[in-house]
Amino acid sequence: MHNDTRPDPVEGLGQFLRSRRERISPADAGLPSTGRRRVPGLRRDEVAALAGVSPSYYSRLEQARELSPSVRVLDAMARVLRLQDEERRELFRLARPAGRRTKSPSRVERVRPHLRQLIEGWTRTPAFIIGHAQDLLATNTLADALYRDFTQHDNVLRMLFLDPAAKTFYRSPERARHRAVADLQQSAASTPEDPRILELVGELSVRSGEFRSLWAREYTRVPPYEVKQMHHSVVGDLELRHEALNIRSAPGQQLIILQAEPDSPSADGLALLGSLSAPEVPHQQNPARGAQ
Repeated sequence: MHNDTRPDPVEGLGQFLRSRRERISPADAGLPSTGRRRVPGLRRDEVAALAGVSPSYYSRLEQARELSPSVRVLDAMARVLRLQDEERRELFRLARPAGRRTKSPSRVERVRPHLRQLIEGWTRTPAFIIGHAQDLLATNTLADALYRDFTQHDNVLRMLFLDPAAKTFYRSPERARHRAVADLQQSAASTPEDPRILELVGELSVRSGEFRSLWAREYTRVPPYEVKQMHHSVVGDLELRHEALNIRSAPGQQLIILQAEPDSPSADGLALLGSLSAPEVPHQQNPARGAQ
């Protein structure tokens, strides 16, 4: 009688993941070398970051405490661990012994027209709407003028970690980055197989060592917003209160409002910025003069 000697799927998954990450060097994964390392290959937190999942989630996979990883998570693991076709099939066999669910479609986020009209009508307050992965979905004219020094205008995290302008624009860029990463971790915890979050975390983990380090932490709560101190290249220093409001009609989206104290230097700065960014009104010819 033939005996199946293959490892138990639950126990074998952790051993499989450990053996594969130990053979991948940081250079193979696109990470910079940081000198002598205590473990061979990649660390758990590095695999988690590159795959776009939280460190605790990946730890549960290796410890056989997470028994139903999604197809998208497994695809990300196979990419990070550089698995060949046969190894990839083995990963799926170990992780999903009872069968696989179909992939969930990518989320398409759109801003409702009345919300666009709302923020576009605010001429003295910078405002914008972000999606569940902090993609910029809509901005008003004053927000565009406020962030004019940034070359990145598509995602809050990419602006904070990849755009050099963040270092001079924010007086405390570290605090802004902590808040943004904690917010993204919260979104990732509720939707661990979301393709946009997996893609974003993987990109930032390769391109930013600071993001990779912050993502390895476990944030139990999202830090509250405080007054943000900024320096604009044209109007100078600004202190703006940052408010984030959840949009109930579009779960996952947030309305971000930046407010200055009335009659403050920051209010004057925003007023100047608004006047400089206001669209020019075309000159109208005097009808009576035109009729001559």
